[in-house]
Amino acid sequence: MNCSNRLEEDIIKKVFLIFIVLCTNIIYAQKDSTSQSTPKIDSSSVVKSTLSDTTMFTMKKSAWGSVLRSAIIPGFGQFYNQSYWKVPVFWGVLGYLGYQWNSNNKSYKTYKDLFNGSLTEENKEGNDFYYGQREKFRDQRDMFAVFIGLTYFLNLIDAFVDAHLFDFDVEADAGTKSYQVSLKIKL
Repeated sequence: MNCSNRLEEDIIKKVFLIFIVLCTNIIYAQKDSTSQSTPKIDSSSVVKSTLSDTTMFTMKKSAWGSVLRSAIIPGFGQFYNQSYWKVPVFWGVLGYLGYQWNSNNKSYKTYKDLFNGSLTEENKEGNDFYYGQREKFRDQRDMFAVFIGLTYFLNLIDAFVDAHLFDFDVEADAGTKSYQVSLKIKL
């Protein structure tokens, strides 16, 4: 019983450490735009432009529409963004986590009933084994509930980012569609 508690504490510490590392990377990813001085523009040199000579970029996929779709049905935002391979990944992970939550919940209820049945007038503390098992399965059930929530949140974030990157061209040379490799060795 002590070994399983130590293992659960190690898992929680590792998840918390990963969360902290990811949060610090997000914090330092922003540039401070207030520290840079903006150049002064002389109004006499400004040329007025009309809408006809400027082009405006419009995204093909709505980021918030994708998030809304994923919020209603997990994976539907990825389907909307044409990232079809991600849909079964999210469904598989959520299915596994849901199965584990249900299994631990059933075991928790079983040992809760056994522990409550072991409480008598002579033994007011009950059976220690049943109590330990009940607490173990309750902790595991709660941990799987947290993992389900994190997976659902990751689903929403992925749908949002994927919609923003939908129009991004990743080809090396769009004109020739050929890749060039160069190697320079100094002797």
